Amino acid sequence: MARSPYTTQTDSVLPQLFWKIMKNTLALLIAALALSSTAAQATGCLKGAAAGAVIGHVAGKHAVIGAIGGCIVGRHLAKKAALSHKASK
Repeated sequence: MARSPYTTQTDSVLPQLFWKIMKNTLALLIAALALSSTAAQATGCLKGAAAGAVIGHVAGKHAVIGAIGGCIVGRHLAKKAALSHKASK
């Protein structure tokens, strides 16, 4: 099969660079979200992100997506627990 004159070696490098930039951006976004949260929200986010990252990694190398989902769920559960604790007083 003849090689197309319109393809270059950089064609395979661009997708790799894109995903590297996306992973770094998501990591910075998670770090900023964790640092900007209040104490109760950060606790839920950090615990959820850690669990989600492990589960995502085991499920197929999706640790970043798992960490984001875990952070969201962890914050929700921490808020829910804080509200139920406040209501019981």
